[in-house]
Amino acid sequence: MKHPDDDELFNRLEAEMAADPAADAGADVVDLDKARSVREKSADSDAPARDAGSADSAPGELGEESDDPGRRVMVDQSATASAGPGYLGRLAAAKRRDVLPLWLRSLAELRTVTRWVARHYVHTTAYHALRSPVYAARLTMQAPTGLARLVGGTMRWVADREGEPVRLAAVRREDAAEYLKLSRQRDGRVRLRTLVAVLALFIGVGAALALYVLAPDWLQAVSVGALLLAFGSAGRKADAPVIHRAVEVPKATKLTSDIVLRALGALGIPAINQAQGKGRDGFEFTAPITRDGPGWRAEGNLPFGVTVTDVIERRERLASGLRRPLGCVWPEAVSNEHTGRLVLWVGDQDLKSAPKPAWPLLKSGTVDLFKATPYGTDQRGRWVAVTLMFIAGVIGAIPRMGKTFLLRLLLLIAALDPRAELHTYDMKGTGDLDPVGEAVSHRHGVGEEDETIQYALNDFRALREELRRRTKVIRSLPRDICPESKVTSQLADKRSLGLHPIVIGVDECQVLFEHPEHGKEFEEIATDLVKRGPATGIVLLLATQRPDAKSLPTGISANAGARWCLKVMGQTENDMVLGTSSYKRGVRATMFAWGDKGLHYFVGEGSDARIVSGTFIDAPGAVAVAARARTVREKAGLLSGYALGEAPETAAGPAYDLLADVAAVVAEKEERVWNERIASRLAELRPDVYAGWKGENVTSALKPHGIKTRDVAGTTDDGTRTTRRGIARADLLKAIAERNEKPGAA
Repeated sequence: MKHPDDDELFNRLEAEMAADPAADAGADVVDLDKARSVREKSADSDAPARDAGSADSAPGELGEESDDPGRRVMVDQSATASAGPGYLGRLAAAKRRDVLPLWLRSLAELRTVTRWVARHYVHTTAYHALRSPVYAARLTMQAPTGLARLVGGTMRWVADREGEPVRLAAVRREDAAEYLKLSRQRDGRVRLRTLVAVLALFIGVGAALALYVLAPDWLQAVSVGALLLAFGSAGRKADAPVIHRAVEVPKATKLTSDIVLRALGALGIPAINQAQGKGRDGFEFTAPITRDGPGWRAEGNLPFGVTVTDVIERRERLASGLRRPLGCVWPEAVSNEHTGRLVLWVGDQDLKSAPKPAWPLLKSGTVDLFKATPYGTDQRGRWVAVTLMFIAGVIGAIPRMGKTFLLRLLLLIAALDPRAELHTYDMKGTGDLDPVGEAVSHRHGVGEEDETIQYALNDFRALREELRRRTKVIRSLPRDICPESKVTSQLADKRSLGLHPIVIGVDECQVLFEHPEHGKEFEEIATDLVKRGPATGIVLLLATQRPDAKSLPTGISANAGARWCLKVMGQTENDMVLGTSSYKRGVRATMFAWGDKGLHYFVGEGSDARIVSGTFIDAPGAVAVAARARTVREKAGLLSGYALGEAPETAAGPAYDLLADVAAVVAEKEERVWNERIASRLAELRPDVYAGWKGENVTSALKPHGIKTRDVAGTTDDGTRTTRRGIARADLLKAIAERNEKPGAA
């Protein structure tokens, strides 16, 4: 409804506009299309329109530069502007796909594929060759049925039975002309087919008589056999095949873009659901979906703001959306791309049940620890190698997931290098490391009894002294022989230098580090071996089912370069083994199922975390491999220690009590004393034990006993007042008192 005051309002506005002639002064009628065109050209830095201006543009807006700070700046270039780097730049940064597949570029992969194909066809041939008499008997029994079917089919063909329904339809319609036409056609076909059948019968009978009279016996037998097989094949039943499959090839659904998009849409990620709700895909494929080993590979970009970690967190939903077992679905990130680049690999079979190639070292071969050695396979069935030198390693998992088997596998690899000296400790006490320890180990201990703990402690002390000796040897070598100040394979071959590899494997290492009396000393020595050992040829491998701060002290876990993490229950345990923030980056050993025995994340070899299925070597297999390693060592004259039945040598020199000696050289009136003065006094007290000690030696020796160093003020020999590191006598007396209160303390 029109308001009664509308006419008055419009009349008033019209009068005001007509009465103000200045309102139209200098005003122009603007062509909007032309203005937009000029504005787009002005946004292009290469276009001359910015300098040329426009008749419709005001100064300082579109046609020319302006000093007006409020002027709108065009930040998005037009579609005609070049996007990104130039042609040569794009070519330089282009990612070229492999011309040859991996199995053709790698000799090991080619051998593996060739063995798989050869085993498949050899097995198929042998399977059917063994059952060929059964197949022949079945076909012979079905030959009468096949002959009857052949005769009946021939009679129906001669009588033109296939055209009978059409003729009957003409009769039902009472179409006389159509019926007569079809009848004449049938009569012609029957005459021709009868002639062909009679000729074929005479030719067949004549050929049979000729074979019977003229052909040798073997040709007659072959001919009769061929006829029986042909008749038997014709008489077979559809639900009872004569020949069965020799190999059940897994039938996996081909991965298509529709299946991938459907699965991603089922994850419940808002950005993907919103995109698909608007008719878009919600995932940008950057490469065609292709076969990659025994599975399919899809790669692409997730929507903005969605990361690969978001998908990994929903791996179970993803497997449900793909309608595949959980062990077949493996989403991964691309390390050299943005966090939204997803690689989805979907295997044909569950990883834990898929056939795995035989370990190359199971029956023959030796190892050079300075080179990579295969120890497991990835999801695609490709070998993953590990170089045991120059590393310290940590293995973590909950019980019954294959942690000890993995440690034993790594120790078997070390045992196959005859130069390596093995120190193995099974603190769980079940004897899982006995196949290695009893066959080749220089030192071997089982259980957590006091004797074993003391045995291990003496060995660790000897290893620390060996570490110090090796550093001096390496430092004394000429640069042309040892240019990088670390042990090499060539130096390890020189027995006179004593720089052979030393591999220490401890299962359930928390028993050592949590020992009430010697735990601190074990921790200190192990930390030193982890930090300085790799460069000197000493490798420390620790396995625990309790990956926490007590079982894996931070000084060890922070410096171990190789990590093997089987299934763990939480984020804390995951990051303790694999490194801080691994869980947030999507490297989550919590996603492994209870049945994924031996499946783990491996961090090492200079690459990101990889999922690996360790080679399973059972106890008899481990015994066989260790026996072969012992034979090689015996021939080389390198078997020593526990494997030969030798007891460890006792430490030279008299027994001593460090705390008692320190208390003896620190007078009662000295409340605090410098460590360097304690070192010099100890050297005077027991030159055969403390000779060469300095202040830092006193600091490291007292640390396992809980005595901390502090800043101590004092006077030097020349009377200068200064502050240096030292200890308080009260702390020393407290440590002695606490030790004496413990049962069995020395």
